Amino acid sequence: MKALRIVVAAATLLTGAHALAHGRLVDLSVYDRSDGRWLQVYRHEGRAYVVGKPGHEYQIRVANRLGEDLLAVMSVDGANVITGQTADPSQSGYVVAPRGVLDMNGWRRSLAQTAAFYFTALPDSYAARTGRPDDVGVIGVALFRKKSQALAPSAPDAASRSREMERDSRLGTGHGRHEHSPAVHVTFERATSAPAEVIALYYDSHANLVARGVIREPIQVAPTTPRPFPGFVPDPRG
Repeated sequence: MKALRIVVAAATLLTGAHALAHGRLVDLSVYDRSDGRWLQVYRHEGRAYVVGKPGHEYQIRVANRLGEDLLAVMSVDGANVITGQTADPSQSGYVVAPRGVLDMNGWRRSLAQTAAFYFTALPDSYAARTGRPDDVGVIGVALFRKKSQALAPSAPDAASRSREMERDSRLGTGHGRHEHSPAVHVTFERATSAPAEVIALYYDSHANLVARGVIREPIQVAPTTPRPFPGFVPDPRG
């Protein structure tokens, strides 16, 4: 099948394991382009989360841990980042070079251009605007090995969906400004029909993640207020 390879990828490295969602084949991370920093990953009940700030553009990075090409079929909010279709592992993806990194700044519009990812309120998200709001709040990657290089596939991770919060308060990803991002078609023959690995990285606002118990805020102890008449105590002067 045909896949895409991004022509130029950034060569910067991450500076801490706390910013990575670890997989067996790749590491997944998110870079806040507006703040200029990698987002911390919080772990809760077997899931990985990052905090998104409304209006901030972001980048997704997939770092290949193996010495071979991998096919990464990427989704944001349940939509394929290349085709815009409701995501399925059988769809088009990006080829990640051996020990290489794949940096994605947005939804692909053509071989030359993308529309920037940015965090936004659910009604403004690309998925909600195209009638698909149910899976807003998750970044996914389904990974495939080449036929000649593959080992026995493992079962994909089950990514259950949370319905604990009201839809209108959730954070989504918008279809933003257009950017130059050249890519080329390449051929990639999958070893298996099922992914060798599936990784999910969830996101939401700081307030929502605190409310769900994903982020635990330190307990704030109010300072002691001095009392004008604290009650009788013996005169310390004796």
